Amino acid sequence: MKNIYKSITNWESWNFKILYSPIIFVWIWYCIRLRSFWFFAYSNPKIEFGGLDGEKKSDIYNLLSKNLYPETILVKARQNFNSIIENIKNNNIKYPFIVKPDVGKQGVLFRIIENENQLAKYHNIIPVDYLIQQKVEYQTEVSIFYIRKPWENKGIITGFLHKVPLNVIGDGIHTLSQLVANHHKAADKIEELKIKHSNNWDKIIPDKTKYMLSHAANHNRGAHFIDLKNHIDTELTDFYDKISIAANDLFYGRYDILCSDVESLKEGKNFKILEYNGCGAEPNHFYDTGYTLIGAYREILKHWKLLFEICKYNKKQGVPKWSFIKGYRFLNDFNKSFKKLKEIDKQLI
Repeated sequence: MKNIYKSITNWESWNFKILYSPIIFVWIWYCIRLRSFWFFAYSNPKIEFGGLDGEKKSDIYNLLSKNLYPETILVKARQNFNSIIENIKNNNIKYPFIVKPDVGKQGVLFRIIENENQLAKYHNIIPVDYLIQQKVEYQTEVSIFYIRKPWENKGIITGFLHKVPLNVIGDGIHTLSQLVANHHKAADKIEELKIKHSNNWDKIIPDKTKYMLSHAANHNRGAHFIDLKNHIDTELTDFYDKISIAANDLFYGRYDILCSDVESLKEGKNFKILEYNGCGAEPNHFYDTGYTLIGAYREILKHWKLLFEICKYNKKQGVPKWSFIKGYRFLNDFNKSFKKLKEIDKQLI
C-alpha cells in the first residue's frame, strides 16, 4: 500500500504519457488552430521535424560553430572498422571518448569508450549511424532552455539547471547492489543497473568514493537537477542569442552543456555544447526543484503557448508544412528504430 501511495504522489516519476495526458487537449487545440497534426514542425525550420523526435544530432552540430562543441565524427552503421580507427586518429580524438546514436534520445546507448576493444564491441552491436565525440573534461553539466520569437532579436532563458548524473557514494561497508537498493532514484532501476554494472554488483564500494551509475544526465536516467535560475541574467541571455541566431535561427529548445563552472559559462568561456534539443525538449527545470504538479503544468503550458506563437509566425513566413502521412511515416520509422536501440541498451555493459 505504501508503494502504491508513493507511486501516485511522486508525480516526477510518472510515465511521460501519464504525466502529460491531463493537458493533451491544449496540444490538440494548437493542432486544430494551425490546421496541422504536426504543427510543432514549424518551430525550428533548420531541424527536421522541428526537433521533436528523429532529428540527426550531426545535422544540428553542422549548424553550430565548430568551436562550440567537442570534436565529433559520424560513423556509418557497419562501416569498415579500420577506417573508423583511421578517422579517429586523423581527427586527433583520444581515449576515452563518447559514443551515441546519431538519431536517439534519453541517453540510450550513450557510452564512454576507454579502448579499441570496447569500441569494436559497440560498433558490432549498434545497427544505426552513431557519433564518436571527444570526452569533455569539464565537470559541471548544465542545461539552458532558450526561446526566441522569430520577429524579435532578443530571446529569453526560461530554465537553467545543473544536472548531476545518477551515482552512489560508497561507505566501505555496503556493496554496490545495496547502495543502489537504498538510493531513492536508483532503486527503481535495479534490473537495468544490475546488467550494466554486473562486474561490480557485489563489490563493496570504498568509503567516500563516487560510483557513476549513468553518465547520461537525463531525468529518465535518474539524474538529479539543481535549479540555477538565480544565475539567469542579461549577459547569459545575450550570449545564447548570438549562438542561436548564428546557427541560422534556433528558436525553441534546450542546450545541454559541459562547463568548468557557471561563472565561466556566463562569460562565454570554458564550455562545450553537448547537444541541442529542439521542440521535443521538456522544460525540465520543473523536476527536482520544488514545483508542485499544478506548477509543473503551468510551466509546460507556458512553454507550449510560446511554441505555438513561434510556429504560427513561421507558418505565415512560408515554412513548409509536414503532411500527416509524411510526419506519421517519419515518426513511425524513428519509434521502430528507437525500440530496437532500447533493447540493445539494456544488454550492453
